[in-house]
Amino acid sequence: MASRDRGRDSLPTGAGLRPDRSAERVKAESASVHPHAHPHPRVRLDVPRAKRRGWLPEYDPEAFGRLSERIARFLGTGRFIVWMTVVIALWLVWNTTVPHHLRFDPYPFIFLTLVLSLQASYAAPLILLAQNRQDDRARIDLEQDRKQNERSIADTEYLTREIAGLRMGLGEVATRDWIRSEFQDLVRELEQRRVFPRESEEADR
Repeated sequence: MASRDRGRDSLPTGAGLRPDRSAERVKAESASVHPHAHPHPRVRLDVPRAKRRGWLPEYDPEAFGRLSERIARFLGTGRFIVWMTVVIALWLVWNTTVPHHLRFDPYPFIFLTLVLSLQASYAAPLILLAQNRQDDRARIDLEQDRKQNERSIADTEYLTREIAGLRMGLGEVATRDWIRSEFQDLVRELEQRRVFPRESEEADR
């Protein structure tokens, strides 16, 4: 028995006879043998995907919309027209009266034309954006008004049906006048049948 154990210990341990091989080593060896078996990790369906970053910078559309509405509201006021007229007048006076070495935009005022064109190119989209937001708000208000009108019509129809039901129910209720008329008719009928004749009543008196 000792010789068998000694011979068993002296046996060389091959690759297939190693019982202590770990799972990580097996995965590493399989990955080295098949490097392109799983190029991408599996995506789980119960985990939300991370938002992909775009090339454009991120911004808050609501804040940008409010800013555009303020700018468009200012562009539509008389204050903007007055200030713009003053600035253009000063620009023209400066570039026509001061010495040549101090003029930053001499005639034909190319820089002024460029500034006004740039202002117009930015003002038009801002005004359109403000109008689109106003249209969206007006559409939402109209939708809410339509729903409110539908609820009002439904409530009115319900109250109309209830009032009609009450009228029909009151038509079947015995009123004081109806009871009095019924008693009068009953007394008249009894007198005609002489169940309580008037002569007997007068004799009793």
